[in-house]
Amino acid sequence: MTDEVVDSQLHLWEADRPGRRWPAGGGEPHAGPPPTADDLLRRMDEAGVHAAVLVPPSWEGDRNDLALEAARRHPDRFAVTGRIPLGDPRAWHRLATWREEPGLLGVRLTLHRPPWSTWLEENRLEGFWDAAEQAGVPVALYAPQAHDTIVRVAREHPALRLTIDHLGLPLGTVGEQALRLLPRLRELARLPNVAVKASAVPCHAGEPPPYRSWRRPLLDLVDAFGSDRVFWGSDLTRLPGEYRYCVDLFRRDLDYLDPADRTRVLGAGLRSWLGWAGVPSPARSSA
Repeated sequence: MTDEVVDSQLHLWEADRPGRRWPAGGGEPHAGPPPTADDLLRRMDEAGVHAAVLVPPSWEGDRNDLALEAARRHPDRFAVTGRIPLGDPRAWHRLATWREEPGLLGVRLTLHRPPWSTWLEENRLEGFWDAAEQAGVPVALYAPQAHDTIVRVAREHPALRLTIDHLGLPLGTVGEQALRLLPRLRELARLPNVAVKASAVPCHAGEPPPYRSWRRPLLDLVDAFGSDRVFWGSDLTRLPGEYRYCVDLFRRDLDYLDPADRTRVLGAGLRSWLGWAGVPSPARSSA
């Protein structure tokens, strides 16, 4: 039986245009034209990916509409970790009913640029962490090199489920430089409410597939966190190579990964962490 494959991070967005302007300071979009939900489904089917979590990108601002519409149309294929107006503490009360929106399973924060990196360092997000913990809303965050702060937040909010995006690696960190940062990530493994996305590995590998230099470090990561807290993902729209190579990193190329562990890393662990029930339709083809 083929493992179910669930991608922990795909982006969906529209072009900057009148009536849908991107805010200043939101970052740069990934290369290429904006994908549609149908584009993503086609590429998922080609690579043998059954389902995916849609993550609205920062450059569109705090919009969740496209992702939620895709999840509404394809509930067996898509769920959403959405954005929230982090700069408006009055908006944090929305977390109390966040998961009542069909398909909306969590929140994703991008905290690597000011002012959010400063807010994180200055402990100005305590009200947000409290609200997410009380509401049982999982939070995925991209906050590379905020190790000490993440440890503190996880310890002070033991019921808050935190997921570290993209192995906690800064953008542009490649090859040996990236690999040298992974041991510190493993230190978070002793915190049972912290998980990690093993996503965007080809962006950091600095070598062609099958990314041999990354095999042992990734196996060590699974060993440290457990396979129920390591989630495979792609960040497809910025991958430097073919989608199937990113999938195969865990589906085929990690020698000695126990089959039960592989099943959890490829999707079962993520579904459990997010509370995303159901069995998706099988991909129409398998790479």
